[in-house]
Amino acid sequence: MPKMPQIRKIIDLSQPVYHNCPGWPTYEMVHVRYEAIYPNDGYTAERLQMNVHTATHLDAPFHFYPDGKTIEQIPVERFQGEAVPIDLFGIAADSPIGVEHLEPYKDKIRPDDIVLLCTGWGKIRGYSKQYYNQWPYLSGEGAQWLVDRKVKGVGIDGLSIGGWGAPEKAVPPHEILLSNEIWPLEELYLTEELLSEPRWYLCAFPLKLQGFGGAPVRAVAMAFD
Repeated sequence: MPKMPQIRKIIDLSQPVYHNCPGWPTYEMVHVRYEAIYPNDGYTAERLQMNVHTATHLDAPFHFYPDGKTIEQIPVERFQGEAVPIDLFGIAADSPIGVEHLEPYKDKIRPDDIVLLCTGWGKIRGYSKQYYNQWPYLSGEGAQWLVDRKVKGVGIDGLSIGGWGAPEKAVPPHEILLSNEIWPLEELYLTEELLSEPRWYLCAFPLKLQGFGGAPVRAVAMAFD
């Protein structure tokens, strides 16, 4: 029997969920409370109220297309695969990620890859205007470039794959990716450690929420011997 490959390194790429944690500016904030506590009940149980497009989450086509696939209709094997980190650390606030940023990686990105847009925005997660309104975002042209390379997913460490404040920033990357059944993985925690490997193996399995256009994800990147 062949020996299983050993995981040499594993990185958690997920942002935590907690009471009133940062999230999309127009959504109701996350509410967490205890529904049972040990002194009264002999155990502890929590109740969570949140929009599913909060913290690290994955979008399905239904998010933008009423006839599109919902999260549980996407085959589970689509939520894992080889991932290529794109070095965008130092990119200016509120700037589009375009073809000029992606073209240097054209020989590294293969069909069915997952592309990770590493801007560093996850490291400043908080209630600042910078985090809430000025994250770098994928342009429509950049999204089409990735479609042409037949990737399966695109991750970013800002609040969204699209920008804030204007439909022309927010809508095109969502529509272009989702209409081609490429999932956006949003509000990741991406650090320079990802640049230590040219390729990773990414698992980003969403909760199996029936009829939903997205779901929370625990995303991890792994390097193998």
